[in-house]
Amino acid sequence: MGKAPLHHTLQQFFRAAMAGQKAVALWRQPNAQKMEACIQLGDNLCTGQPQLERSPFGFLFCPFEATATHHNLFIKADVYFDGQARNYTFADDLPKHQQEAFYTLLAADAVDGWHTPARNEQQNQNEQDFTRAVSSAVEAIAAGNMEKVVLSRCKQEPLPENFCAVTAFEAMAEAYPRAFVSLVSVPGVGTWMGASPEILVSINEDQVFHTVALAGTQTAVANVADAIWRQKEIEEQAMVERYILSCFKKLRLRDYSEIGPRTVVAGNLMHLRTDFRVDMKEVHFPTLGTDMLELLHPTSAVCGLPKEPALQFILSHEGYQRRYYSGYLGPVGQAAGAHLYVNLRCMELLPKEAILYAGAGVTSESDPQKEWQETEHKMQTMRQILLNFE
Repeated sequence: MGKAPLHHTLQQFFRAAMAGQKAVALWRQPNAQKMEACIQLGDNLCTGQPQLERSPFGFLFCPFEATATHHNLFIKADVYFDGQARNYTFADDLPKHQQEAFYTLLAADAVDGWHTPARNEQQNQNEQDFTRAVSSAVEAIAAGNMEKVVLSRCKQEPLPENFCAVTAFEAMAEAYPRAFVSLVSVPGVGTWMGASPEILVSINEDQVFHTVALAGTQTAVANVADAIWRQKEIEEQAMVERYILSCFKKLRLRDYSEIGPRTVVAGNLMHLRTDFRVDMKEVHFPTLGTDMLELLHPTSAVCGLPKEPALQFILSHEGYQRRYYSGYLGPVGQAAGAHLYVNLRCMELLPKEAILYAGAGVTSESDPQKEWQETEHKMQTMRQILLNFE
């Protein structure tokens, strides 16, 4: 079966979820060929703090900050599509009548579309407002209120008339092979798609825990060996490293491997990255994934240091609600483990517009204009996907 039949099956799967007002997730792991998807046929999506070790198979979709209106969501894999085997698998506890209902949805003559949020409070952050917030952050850092804060903004772009969410998902997968590529649509919550370069928490089939410190940004060059990093970017990345190490210390974990920092390419950008791994069997720490997830999120790479004053600064100065931007998402409960990524390089789909999101780490060395340019460069990842349809 070639590319066209796979596209048709993914499109049919996605449209079935739209027709039935069901939550759906499509994803492709970094450096993988297989595209995967799942649908939850029930309506109860909200969850508390995720417990990775006890989770059934499904897909987590969690916000930057869980609130009364923006919940941690779990899309249970009532129906799973394996893009490699090209078949559907039903959850063991799924009643027969719901299996039959799924096939009815597949047969529905649904139009291409997506779930939209119940309310949309987003607004464009103009350059003056953003640079003013960065200047205020630099002043707060100089006053000793915090070491770093990550400020973000969103921008609305017109959606091309011929835009197709599944086609865009496949285009992202092809354009960004080293990223975690996703398309998630939840009734009343919205539809998000992105190509994230950043692992939050990953546990593979061998029970090896993995997380990364990823920070510092510049435009990619032909040869990464030629990359020259400023002191601001080196220190920003070092802060994220120290934050991860402080989480290990809180858990009294001493046995881990650390590789980096090294320069990595993510689309049209480069970052500094350090990888941390722990063999959970050797350290006898079966709940490490859940414990680290609770400690890490939101990481200093999307929030700041110390976490609490940085978070309060964000809430009072960004001028909009991030919702699921800079939250985390990914499959859990699979035989292959749990793999969660920070929701970066993403956009939210509305009926006629897309909302693009990007942020920049602010330290004592930050220049407001350069931070604005960094967000512009980061938005190009999703903007280029939109341009493919024009």
